[in-house]
Amino acid sequence: MEHRFLGASGLQVPVLSFGTATFGGGNEFFKAWGDTQLDEAKRLVNLCIDAGVNFFDTADVYSHGVSEEILGKALEGIRNEVIISTKATFKMGGGPNDVSSSRYHLIKSAEDSLRRLKTDHIDVYHMHGFDGNTPVEETLRSLDDLISAGKVRYIACSNFSGWHLLKSLSTSEKYGWAKYIAHQAYYSLLDREFEWELMPAGIDQKVSTIVWSPLSSGRLGGKFRRGVPVPDDNRISQGGSHGPATNFERLYDIVDALDEVAEEVGKTVPQVALNWLLQRPTVANIVVGARNEEQLKQNLGAIGWNLTADQVKKLDAASYTDPIYPYWHQRQDTKLNPLPNFYK
Repeated sequence: MEHRFLGASGLQVPVLSFGTATFGGGNEFFKAWGDTQLDEAKRLVNLCIDAGVNFFDTADVYSHGVSEEILGKALEGIRNEVIISTKATFKMGGGPNDVSSSRYHLIKSAEDSLRRLKTDHIDVYHMHGFDGNTPVEETLRSLDDLISAGKVRYIACSNFSGWHLLKSLSTSEKYGWAKYIAHQAYYSLLDREFEWELMPAGIDQKVSTIVWSPLSSGRLGGKFRRGVPVPDDNRISQGGSHGPATNFERLYDIVDALDEVAEEVGKTVPQVALNWLLQRPTVANIVVGARNEEQLKQNLGAIGWNLTADQVKKLDAASYTDPIYPYWHQRQDTKLNPLPNFYK
């Protein structure tokens, strides 16, 4: 198993982590992702450990805490062998303070997550989204206090804009507080907007990327193909997808290219899509999920090999999309704004 450093920290993580949003199936949205209960969760966790995937990702809002509870039980006896990532910020109750990145909410959320996970510390604690109402100083001081108390090891963010990330990093630097070492972000061959601003920010600030939804809610899983009816047994049709409406012609062009490359390398379409991500700048880890053991085994087959430069270029070309302003304007002068190699 390949390991990479997470940001500018000394923490090394495997290039794949296992996402447990499928654990619990607590409401219609998360049931569309999966409805994994404890016995199956234990089997999936053991498969991960055997493959060298000892990094597990969850969040308090996944099935309203049930995902954390199941993960905590599944990791009993091996807690010290694994890395746990969880998240806070989003709504966890009906009160006005049951949502946000305020000191009040974060301290309570961390304590609740620790209890559900049956652990005394969280290895990587994410802010699940940016809170535009709470001062970043309050959020970051609270997180720094959690680190000082030994309840959190490292902090990270998720779903931030570029200026959210830079403002947070500069505030941490100003006061000498812990910095975000990673940004968990939505990124795939179909959804490459991350490259326009967040990737350059990550390169500049040495913030790693942890990719969520690397197969674009299953769109790159191999079932969506030109001339084939859209299947009913997928997350999109069941109401569990993310992002804007799908441009299916562009999706089919990408899948056509994935098919060509998959045949060349003897791998599946999703394995190729995942491997492509592991060759992108800043990407340290990909969160893969699975409803069952077979899906997990398929995802684990995405590592231990690499696409060739020509194969990467083929996928880059098929998935390219014109950037919005100001990024298209900035690319007019590449001397002032050097482009990553895959845009040249």
